Amino acid sequence: MPMYIKIVNRSKHALPTYATADASGMDLRANIEASVTLQPLQRTLVGTGLYVALPKGYEAQVRPRSGLALKHGLTVMNSPGTIDADYRGEIKVMLINLSGEAFVLEDGERIAQLVVASHAQVTWQPVVAIDDTPRGQGGFGSTGIQ
Repeated sequence: MPMYIKIVNRSKHALPTYATADASGMDLRANIEASVTLQPLQRTLVGTGLYVALPKGYEAQVRPRSGLALKHGLTVMNSPGTIDADYRGEIKVMLINLSGEAFVLEDGERIAQLVVASHAQVTWQPVVAIDDTPRGQGGFGSTGIQ
């Protein structure tokens, strides 16, 4: 069953769509007046011209596009970026060029993915101790490389 989310499109581009039937993310496009050159390690905030009204209990995650990251070293700086249900401003993407070469960003270029996901808000329950598991406090590679 599809979920309907209100969206305002003030860009020059079509609404984001899923590239395949089982895709979880939709591509966001740059909505810029002129090309932007990102030098190595430079970051910039890129508007999309999109405004959404997410339902309570949902967020939209802004994630990197794997092709841009692999081929050009361009990624989303605060990945994943979170758009909360009560945010009504323009969706913008914070990009950084992690390559050693300049990257020219053009209007309409696919710059990130948008994934809509449900989430829960929690109420903390302070306790003296928490239960143990076989993994315990192991983290940061503790489960091995295989």
